Amino acid sequence: MYREAYDRAKAAKDERRMADLDAAFQREQLLLEVLLDIRDGMTPASPPKKSAVGEAAAALDTVRKITRLR
Repeated sequence: MYREAYDRAKAAKDERRMADLDAAFQREQLLLEVLLDIRDGMTPASPPKKSAVGEAAAALDTVRKITRLR
């Protein structure tokens, strides 16, 4: 949409319209990035992988065994 309007303004040699469209496009891109950052911040973290859970369980088991020896 912006590209078509920009090309029309460029063909008409309307520098002011080209600058306005460029600024509007950059503003929209920035707003999109902000919204994506907000979405990413609100998305819950993924659950730990099973291998990490297994490693944690193995580490706890090792600690439990060591404390029994004392």
